[in-house]
Amino acid sequence: MSDELPENSRRLFAHYDDPGHLVTYAPELVIARLLEEGDRADLQWLTGVFSAEQLADWLDRHGPRLLSRRSHRFWLAALDRPEPAGPETGASLWPL
Repeated sequence: MSDELPENSRRLFAHYDDPGHLVTYAPELVIARLLEEGDRADLQWLTGVFSAEQLADWLDRHGPRLLSRRSHRFWLAALDRPEPAGPETGASLWPL
């Protein structure tokens, strides 16, 4: 499977001059955008390029900062990751 961003997924990166090669230059951005806003085809491509272990590692390192709280919790469950310890897991003003 090619690591060039598919045509269908480029709609999520319309403001970039060369979105096809973003996976080479900014993989964190590509993963974040597709996990947050991608459809089934986007996620199928993403899991063909990145392994579940790579996505879980990305989620541990970048998920709380680059995903919405709802998406982050969804992907924690989907990738069978533990809830992170810290203030983001405590009571908040507007819980989910």
